[in-house]
Amino acid sequence: MIRIRTLPVGPIATNCYVVSDDEGNAFVVDPGYEYEPILEAIQDLRVSHILLTHAHFDHIGGVRAVKEATGALVLIHEIEVDWLVDSSLNMSAQRSEFCPWEVTGPPADQTLHDGDVLELLSESIEVRHTPGHSPGHVSFVMGDVVFGGDALFYGSVGRTDLPFGDGPTLFKSIREKLFTLPPHTSVLPGHGPPTTIRDEARMNPFVQLRG
Repeated sequence: MIRIRTLPVGPIATNCYVVSDDEGNAFVVDPGYEYEPILEAIQDLRVSHILLTHAHFDHIGGVRAVKEATGALVLIHEIEVDWLVDSSLNMSAQRSEFCPWEVTGPPADQTLHDGDVLELLSESIEVRHTPGHSPGHVSFVMGDVVFGGDALFYGSVGRTDLPFGDGPTLFKSIREKLFTLPPHTSVLPGHGPPTTIRDEARMNPFVQLRG
């Protein structure tokens, strides 16, 4: 049985997801700032992989700590490989109340591409490139669940006014890579509560306004 635990961490309440099976094997999606709750959640698990939807500081602030604690492999889309080790690209160099220190994580162990399929916990996980919020943003589809990062939220969408963001690209990603999933698919976003593809396709006001 697969279990998914949601841990909102850091100043922006970034959702980190700890996914585990009955044997104690696990992977982590987007370990962000204030990583102590994450380390506590995984202390009795064997974490093999860290999957990153994108490399903004609030999604990668805990990567180094989790990797050092577990030896897990770090996976990210090839476009944002440099962001992991460059605080200006991951936006932590600017410092703010939401980002009090610079983030420089360990380098990626493996790069991701659109259409890749990962085999973890006896599950097939499809990588879908969903740029717009950031150029190397990906979403991970595992059965009837998609870890959507900052592409699609409950009643909202990811910001596109940040460096390298692009609105038309984001809406294209949502329509072609997310709304093509089965309607019952659960969306586990990078911030906020879960939702479904059905509900967002029908009622998301930001997407509806763009036809």
